[in-house]
Amino acid sequence: MTLTTPAEAPARDGRRRALGLRADVRNLSLLGVLAALVAVGGLTRPAEFLAGSNLQLVLTQASVIGVVTVGMTFVITSGGIDLSVGAIVALASVWATTLATQEFGFAGILFTAVAVGLGCGLVNGVLVAYGGMVPFIATLAMLASARGLALQITDGRTQIVTVPSVLDLGVPDAYVLGIPPLVLVFAAVTAAGWLLLNRTTFGRRTIAVGGNPEAARLAGIDVRRQRLLLYLLSGLCCGIAAFLLIVLAGSGQNTNGNLYELDAIAAAIIGGTLLSGGRGTIVGSVLGVLVFTTITNIFALNNLQSDVQQIAKGAIIVAAVLVQRRTVRDSEA
Repeated sequence: MTLTTPAEAPARDGRRRALGLRADVRNLSLLGVLAALVAVGGLTRPAEFLAGSNLQLVLTQASVIGVVTVGMTFVITSGGIDLSVGAIVALASVWATTLATQEFGFAGILFTAVAVGLGCGLVNGVLVAYGGMVPFIATLAMLASARGLALQITDGRTQIVTVPSVLDLGVPDAYVLGIPPLVLVFAAVTAAGWLLLNRTTFGRRTIAVGGNPEAARLAGIDVRRQRLLLYLLSGLCCGIAAFLLIVLAGSGQNTNGNLYELDAIAAAIIGGTLLSGGRGTIVGSVLGVLVFTTITNIFALNNLQSDVQQIAKGAIIVAAVLVQRRTVRDSEA
């Protein structure tokens, strides 16, 4: 560990204030980008884009990937990565919608989805934290295994949900003050994630492990256990997202969660979470999710090809990484 002398303290505090200011500026910039996208949607397809039902749809679609992104933000902040989140969502959704599971009703579907997510997160955490595997390799193996198991369970067929209490959550009658239940769940997960990262010892340990694992170990942090808990948290978020997707789609498919890992990583990065670890922001990640979801919605309403949409997303990711690199250089200067 490095001890800070009284003479060094003002400089350290100044760097922290500078980083905090940059985070505020970044969030304001993302809000500006989101406002610009809303303006584009309003100008190109005003009747459709600005309709209340379409805005509800945007928020609902953002809810599923948003919950996954909250878990991903914690993992990336710790210096790790989770490429298996999309596959875990798929596996949890199909396992929770089998005929045997649906016999247990609402509770059975919810419990199964969360349990499968936690189980996959546990495997990832054990492989990374105690098996010494590189996160990229361990989660890549989980991606392949979970996708294969999801396909085996469904045999390539869509599993329709027949439990009324689950399907009813997706109808307008279930909305609270015009807000879909899925959006309320997303808001609750976001608030819990923000509190966990910014106001608890767990969050401080996560940032410490991502910034310098060896210094964190010397400070008394059990780095391996912390990493295990982080992958469990990511798996939990995947299980919750799988249940939300079941409500949204009314079915379980082995293709669910396709490319969620890329969307979640991209949203976290453009939100300001350092890919190298040591800094994370839940607010920025949520804004990143809303930016990407709004882009997707605008492209769909204007009947634009999906390949152009992917190019736009790629350009945004590259720009965000370049900005991050400059921010890190400035903070170290």
